[in-house]
Amino acid sequence: MATETSDIDYSLNNPDTLTKYKTAAQISEKVLAEVSKLCVAGEKIIDICEKGDKLIEEEIAKVYRGKKITKGFSHPTTVSPSAFVTPYTPLRSDEKEAAVEIQAGEPIKIQLGAQIDGFGSIVCNTIIAQAKDVAKDVVSGREADLILATHYANELLLRLMVPPGLLASGTDEEKAKAASQKAPSQSKITGLLEKVVKAYECNLVESTTSWLFDRNDIEGKKKIVISPSENTKGEGSPEVGEVWGVEMGVSLGSGKVKQFEQRATLHRRTANTYALKRPTSRKVLSEAQKKFGTFPFSLRQLEDERDAKSGVIECVRGNVFRQYEVVGDKDNSPVARLLTTIAITKNGITKLGSAPALDLSKFKTEKKITDEEILSILEQPIARNTGSKSKNKKKKKPAKKATAKEEDEEEEEEESDDE
Repeated sequence: MATETSDIDYSLNNPDTLTKYKTAAQISEKVLAEVSKLCVAGEKIIDICEKGDKLIEEEIAKVYRGKKITKGFSHPTTVSPSAFVTPYTPLRSDEKEAAVEIQAGEPIKIQLGAQIDGFGSIVCNTIIAQAKDVAKDVVSGREADLILATHYANELLLRLMVPPGLLASGTDEEKAKAASQKAPSQSKITGLLEKVVKAYECNLVESTTSWLFDRNDIEGKKKIVISPSENTKGEGSPEVGEVWGVEMGVSLGSGKVKQFEQRATLHRRTANTYALKRPTSRKVLSEAQKKFGTFPFSLRQLEDERDAKSGVIECVRGNVFRQYEVVGDKDNSPVARLLTTIAITKNGITKLGSAPALDLSKFKTEKKITDEEILSILEQPIARNTGSKSKNKKKKKPAKKATAKEEDEEEEEEESDDE
């Protein structure tokens, strides 16, 4: 049986792999939409996180019934207030944090994810919290600057992740020349992204990291680090056949970060082993491994929250758990984040799981991007428009490039073609 398992192709060459990624992504996007509706002023963050996790569990239970494969969370529901950079998920047993409520007008970062057979999709979106029973108004001022800067920086980053020459057209010679170009260096990527956010008088959040995803692993061997802090650097470039978690973080402040006082409640099993001495530590490790494998989890998801708070200490000290510290903007300025799970195929980038398409008409500002190089890149497609194969397909329009504004509208057609 072990030999059979090792022979299974888990790459994107196996259609089952892409199907599992897409199934996990569909669940993640559906729950993200529902959780977004819950994020209104006056609601407790702990309540929203718990409801989000319940929704993920309910949706996961509907797929791959009777199949002997693992399925569950690739990331618990987290709801991060204005100045928070990292995912935040308080505990019910910490009274002060359990009482934290969402404030009207603040940017709320919602992050969550599902996994099927170890193939995880994680999504994160930023919304501007509204008062209860109030219709969503047009967002203006600095909040609009923040959301638009994050949106366009994210669209630019996705285009910079397309391998050189992948979508080139023209003669064979022209295609070969395009393919021979080097992928942009990570310092070049940061420089271009800075031009985008500076147009809106914002800054990149330091050390925002995009990771290569693999089966049972959301922090692979490659990573792209934007605006790296000291002693931090990225490694590798995106290639065809890979899945990535692409992250964007933008601040209305300096973009520098600091550790917040809130308890770290998000953890992940590492590949390390350690002889744990305390019974509660062994209990926590055993439960976390069984329920979440090597994916992140919140202490509130464990059976006994108080035991979890005690037992996790030795697990972190012994390096069998990685602890995600609670980090936020150094100036306590508002921060926005996006996280998109993408697949890179021979036809370009497919957004497996992402935030919903931004309605640009709902955000008003006098600021805009004027840099010609940036505008040129944003006009480029992230995938080939291979046309719809649906029986009820609409009359073809003249072929054109998909701009950053149009990309999301075309995405569903492209994904159906991949399948």
